[in-house]
Amino acid sequence: MYDFHTHTFLSDGVLSPIELIRRAHVQGYRVIAITDHVGFGNIEYVVKTLVKDCRKASQRWDILAIPGVEITHVPKDDIDLAAREAKAMGAKLVNVHGETIVEPVEPGTNWAALTSSSVDLLAHPGLLTLDEARLASENGTFLEISARKGHSLTNGHVAKTALLQDALMVLDSDAHEPGDLLKPELTQRIAKGAGFSEDQTHALLHANPERLLVKLGYASSLPSV
Repeated sequence: MYDFHTHTFLSDGVLSPIELIRRAHVQGYRVIAITDHVGFGNIEYVVKTLVKDCRKASQRWDILAIPGVEITHVPKDDIDLAAREAKAMGAKLVNVHGETIVEPVEPGTNWAALTSSSVDLLAHPGLLTLDEARLASENGTFLEISARKGHSLTNGHVAKTALLQDALMVLDSDAHEPGDLLKPELTQRIAKGAGFSEDQTHALLHANPERLLVKLGYASSLPSV
């Protein structure tokens, strides 16, 4: 199981980073990225904390824990700067909180994220346009299919639009509490509900996550850290 979008009590989740990683490990996860919400005021604190816990968990348990961030409601013109700062401070994965239809995200956020070379994943991009999907494909930015209530309402649209432009997608939990962590049967149902074929589901759940790991600099899903 791979999951590149989760939250702890460093933002709006309920668990500490190390407990979230432990619970994911016991549930059978191979990879978990912790991507707490950040703006300019808390990037340094969040990243430094996650780097320490993710390193120790990956050393002791059979799971790859990735320290990351989700840049959330940052003005679109500052997204690239925030992403570069997060990477400079040690974030291995940078998500951007995309233009979900259930929150007042600034228009243009998707485009700003997709034009930044420091952004790895655009989370719940909402009413993704063909031009945005094309840009994601050209720049190798991954698009998210979301298991989160509300954000998941546009999964079918995102899947259809991304597939038309050969953009890469992964499925994430956007977990905020233990019950949000993914289970294999749920990921299959979400993929089917979004209109993925069997082969497309395999890419979404297995091949694409491994490709994202390579993009992030990991040789495999369980490297030494």
